[in-house]
Amino acid sequence: MNSSKVLLGILGGVAVGAIAGVLLAPASGKDTRKKLLKNGKGYIDDLKDKFEDLQNEVTEKYNGFLDDAKDMVAAKEKEIAKNLK
Repeated sequence: MNSSKVLLGILGGVAVGAIAGVLLAPASGKDTRKKLLKNGKGYIDDLKDKFEDLQNEVTEKYNGFLDDAKDMVAAKEKEIAKNLK
């Protein structure tokens, strides 16, 4: 699934960016922690949105497959009923 690869790439990028930010930060530890918390909340919100989008996409595909399966079963039921008459 292409969306899951994108999501993993985003997660990896967030982790690398956070580590690089801590290692290269010219500010004090206290200031850096404040910045990380502030930015981390934004990253968490973004990740939640991505997970919700992925969940909605999977749900839509599942419902589409389910509808197709129901249609196929109904068609076969009609065919069987027709052949029994």
